[in-house]
Amino acid sequence: MRMEITRLYRSRIQEAMDLVWETFLKFEAPEYSEEGILTFHDFIRNERELERLEIFGAEIDGAVVGVLAMRGNHISLFFVEEKIQKQGIGRALWNYFLAQSRTEQITVNASPYAVPVYEKLGFQAVDDEQLTDGIRYTPMTLNR
Repeated sequence: MRMEITRLYRSRIQEAMDLVWETFLKFEAPEYSEEGILTFHDFIRNERELERLEIFGAEIDGAVVGVLAMRGNHISLFFVEEKIQKQGIGRALWNYFLAQSRTEQITVNASPYAVPVYEKLGFQAVDDEQLTDGIRYTPMTLNR
């Protein structure tokens, strides 16, 4: 199994968002209201929003298995396919981004499921859990 991490462009974005959606439904949606699920779905299907992101993908055998999407210094999406979670894919994506970036401070609005993941990466909560348009999140920051 050989993994490659690259920046994803238009031709691969749909595949990446399909992975994001499937993973979201499994791990995030159970914690969200119908409004939150629809808000998230609309975001990952909005071409204008996606064009504003820098999207990195982890690929194994030509298939996207992990996605990290940034808008400036803010993590917008960070998902790894369920069957290969906890095998270093997310960490590899994260390390790839860090090697490419000179950003001193990185922010994320972490879903309830992802808070412990971000804590392992060194993020700290900067506020209590919030709720916006049905999306539950904890604002977190990492200072390099």
